[in-house]
Amino acid sequence: MTDTATLQARLDEAEGVLHDWIMGCRETAIAYNGRSLTYNQTNEAVLRRYIAELKRQLGQASGLRPLRPFFR
Repeated sequence: MTDTATLQARLDEAEGVLHDWIMGCRETAIAYNGRSLTYNQTNEAVLRRYIAELKRQLGQASGLRPLRPFFR
């Protein structure tokens, strides 16, 4: 299992990438374990799941899902 400091560093970096996207950056890279991953806005859902998983591992997950409108 990965230690808390490493998980927190990964979470901070992933949230930074999400912030960059929101601010208009089209593509961002994250490096860890000697590998580099490039994320772009087309795989935003993958990044959001990664952030949620890191938060769960750190015990930060609220267990609540965001509310989404439902139209009939």
